[in-house]
Amino acid sequence: MVKVELGVVGEDAGGCAVVARTRLPPGIYVDPYELASLQRHNLTKVVLIPDVVDVEAPEYLATDHLVLLYMEPDPQCSHCFRAALPVHGRYHRPAEESEGALVVLKSPEVLVCCCDSESLVTCSFGERGITVGNSELGIWFCVSLLEMEL
Repeated sequence: MVKVELGVVGEDAGGCAVVARTRLPPGIYVDPYELASLQRHNLTKVVLIPDVVDVEAPEYLATDHLVLLYMEPDPQCSHCFRAALPVHGRYHRPAEESEGALVVLKSPEVLVCCCDSESLVTCSFGERGITVGNSELGIWFCVSLLEMEL
């Protein structure tokens, strides 16, 4: 679960679109078949880059991949957004002395596009990534992430 809080308490972020961009290391992956099923049922919106992921590859033969995760408004908080993404661990080489493998997942970049109701700007999220309807007015900003729940 990734949760983002924008602004200060009392502000409404209803005109904003939020996307978390993160690079998954070779030790974990998102199953594209599971993802397709979740997206068919409107449970998540995600773009994988590359869009082909070898789910059978062990960690030492896998590559990292980029994930763009569209975040939905949190119904319990007017300036919060949240999203969930199922990830899976890969097989690692046998360890001689340790009992586990360490996979480091860095905090995602958070991209925000806020559009007021008077402009015709649309910030959208599609199968190729994020786009803006009027590139002169709508801009995606990268903001620092203060807190992330996993």
